[in-house]
Amino acid sequence: MVWAFLFPTLPEKFHINIYEENLIIAGSDVRGTVYGIFEVAERLGISPWKWWADVKPMPREILTLNFNKGGVSEEPSVQYRGIFLNDEIWGLKPWSATTFEPEVGELGPKTYENIFQLLLRLKANSIWPAMHRGTKAFYKVSGNNEMARKYKIVVGTSHCEPMLRNNIGEWDHDKYGEYNYFSNSENVCQYWDERITQVIDAENIITLGMRGVSDGQMQGGETIQQKIKILEKIISDQRQLLANRKNKPVDSIAQTVVLYKEVLNLYSNGLRIPVDVTIMWCDDNHGYIRRLSNEEEQKRRGGSGVYYHLSYWGSPHDYLWFSTTEPGLIWYEMSRAHANGARKIWIVNVGDIKPSEYNMELFLDLAWDINAINNDNIDQHMKAWASREFGESIAEDLTKLMNEYYRLAFLRRPEFMGWSEVEPKTEVEASQFNSKTNGNELLRRINMYQDLVDKADQLKEKVPDDRLDAWFQLVEYPIKGAASMNHKFLYAQMAKEATNTVKHEEYAKLSREAYQQIKQLTTFYNEEMSSEKWKHMMSMNPRKLKVFDMPENIIAENDTTDKSRTEAENKQRIFIQANEYKKVKGSGNFKWISIKGLGYSNCANTLMPFELQVRCLPAHSNNFDHQIGIQIDKNESQYFFINTKGRSKEWKQNILRNSQIVKLQSNFEKEGNHSIRLYVNQTGVIIDQLSIDFAMDQPFYEIPYI
Repeated sequence: MVWAFLFPTLPEKFHINIYEENLIIAGSDVRGTVYGIFEVAERLGISPWKWWADVKPMPREILTLNFNKGGVSEEPSVQYRGIFLNDEIWGLKPWSATTFEPEVGELGPKTYENIFQLLLRLKANSIWPAMHRGTKAFYKVSGNNEMARKYKIVVGTSHCEPMLRNNIGEWDHDKYGEYNYFSNSENVCQYWDERITQVIDAENIITLGMRGVSDGQMQGGETIQQKIKILEKIISDQRQLLANRKNKPVDSIAQTVVLYKEVLNLYSNGLRIPVDVTIMWCDDNHGYIRRLSNEEEQKRRGGSGVYYHLSYWGSPHDYLWFSTTEPGLIWYEMSRAHANGARKIWIVNVGDIKPSEYNMELFLDLAWDINAINNDNIDQHMKAWASREFGESIAEDLTKLMNEYYRLAFLRRPEFMGWSEVEPKTEVEASQFNSKTNGNELLRRINMYQDLVDKADQLKEKVPDDRLDAWFQLVEYPIKGAASMNHKFLYAQMAKEATNTVKHEEYAKLSREAYQQIKQLTTFYNEEMSSEKWKHMMSMNPRKLKVFDMPENIIAENDTTDKSRTEAENKQRIFIQANEYKKVKGSGNFKWISIKGLGYSNCANTLMPFELQVRCLPAHSNNFDHQIGIQIDKNESQYFFINTKGRSKEWKQNILRNSQIVKLQSNFEKEGNHSIRLYVNQTGVIIDQLSIDFAMDQPFYEIPYI
């Protein structure tokens, strides 16, 4: 017999054990009990993605639960853990409005019910609802708020939606006037008061502050100090409103200020935030957290949290199609955040959910138990996922396959293969993968992606028939889609560089076939897979950017440069992965570690002039003062600052290629063995690869992993 009940202890904790012939599931509150029930379900083979990715439970004659002596006791590492639905107009909204919930024509309660069930299965408890232009505001759709209450989901709102208001869908200019606190504070306060009154007894996290209506800067104020002064007044007025309406001490109400974009600059210049309010740090939209709490900030009663991206619309380029952030980077950044006190709120931008399944689960697993995964066993998390979804027999091979998928995308995301940018938009152009140097890195990348496709097809033969739809969603579509995007551009580049008409037409044909492959894969996803359950969910060209089109402009270019290569060229470079060091030494309590599944290297850590390249990941420090020192033999060490600020040209290049490159020209004075020593000035510097280049006039993009 199974018994499930509540017992008073820490919030959301659960305990599972066997007592005589009974299975006992005890939770400290409703959510804790539900997490315990879903923990048992998962241990019996039921995937959290049972509905959202069609991972059907495998038939079993005998169900077995294995526990260590004393049973299982778990509690969360982070108090509020959840997702932000964003940029949903390319998949989630049209699917919900036309396929799943046409009677509402919106993201309605039926859709949110399934989202909330998924969150509980993943031991999450919070959501920032979808809010994009064209989507009706969450609280404006009948039944949405009631569904959140039914499932005990804590509703918050994003960095540009203070006081639970969706400005894009709810600010009525004719009714309220300008969304400007300098000139129209009375109407703005009335607008906020209306929402707080509506949800007075609900469980929410209240976002404080103010930005523009549509993810822009706050209106009004010419100087930073003027903006700081008004923003401090806004926060004070919002807290007074909360205290009045909630009729309880304001410091007992969950509140956060999200230090996103220009708000972080205001905070760095003196913006004061009440000590009971949670500071929410943000990444740079590309997976690198901009800053974290220092020692003094870690003492704040409100603590801190993180807003993180697995999907993004904006500069220098969107990545809305696939979720290709390396698992190792997610682990590194979120583990570092937790170690620096960010334990109150973690929210991750997952876009439409569907392209982000694995990464979303990894993020939420870390939020639930930060110690369950470390730098040495990240691949074991992937293997456990692969085994649960598709069986133990292919788990190891599938883990290797997916790790390579993420590594190749880390070199260049599929959406970045057009070498174009947005805001402002630039045209697509040929890649920087060079066919004339570095062992023909262009063809090597083509072959690596083709190898991924071939191995995926081989593994597919071992997948049970009733999980083939899940396989297509979680493995086949992202791998083949990413491969085809790369092949589309790289074969177009080969056509551009072809020395005769026959070769030109051959490569142009392969490029066009890759484009058609993307169309066919996407059509199958929407119109055949899972009996059309996901019709309108997957877009092959979110925002209809040029990168998703056929690059006929590249094919049409006439490149007459010298294509000759020599074998000697391939011997003029020495490549070193960061984990291939001879000796490593930490300082005090600090030590170097290698992180599996991170970086180009997949494990981040002559008598002629040469150029030494040291490649680091473009991570951030609180004060933009990361430094790396380089010493060649016994020469004097040279130091380089490696942080970039804002949206500079260098920052854009670094984000698109996931690499901060330091270059030092030197020469060896004698034959024999030589030493290269690297020094860093603080934690947070991630060294990935080194290159010793004797052919300095021949550019290359990639330091090969193999």
